[in-house]
Amino acid sequence: MSRRYGGSPAETVISIIVDIVILILWIALYLFDANTANTASSTVSWIHDTANLLSGWSRNMFTIQSDNWRTVVGYGLPAAVYLLIGHAVADRVNRT
Repeated sequence: MSRRYGGSPAETVISIIVDIVILILWIALYLFDANTANTASSTVSWIHDTANLLSGWSRNMFTIQSDNWRTVVGYGLPAAVYLLIGHAVADRVNRT
């Protein structure tokens, strides 16, 4: 597992859950046209930047014409992968 998810197993599971929530939250904000240009919406910008960081390896992996579907797939794929990693870590914790 990468250094990002190092540490205690509980810490790892919490980090993965937070990653998934941020990615899904950005998908929802994008689909509902949240305003990222407004200076008062620094939270939206922060979520967008963090989601970009978490999904850097998967964004634009597929050539999808629809912007909405490209966002769902580009950010949903890492959320699914992180979910699988979280289940694997949780299963390993339960075995010990």
